[in-house]
Amino acid sequence: MLLGQILMRKKLISPDQLEAVINQQSTSKKKLGELLLQRGLIVNEELEAALKEQYWRKNGFWVID
Repeated sequence: MLLGQILMRKKLISPDQLEAVINQQSTSKKKLGELLLQRGLIVNEELEAALKEQYWRKNGFWVID
């Protein structure tokens, strides 16, 4: 699952916010999480939790949804 999808599912960002940041990302060399932090849309703890969830899902260990 993509980071943006995880953050939207947790209702931390809206689809419009994600789209705006993805558009900004296309002209920047920064990662999605960095841009979300810079815009103040999420805090570092939320990013860390979402990245952990992404890692666990990617490696097949996520069982609770």
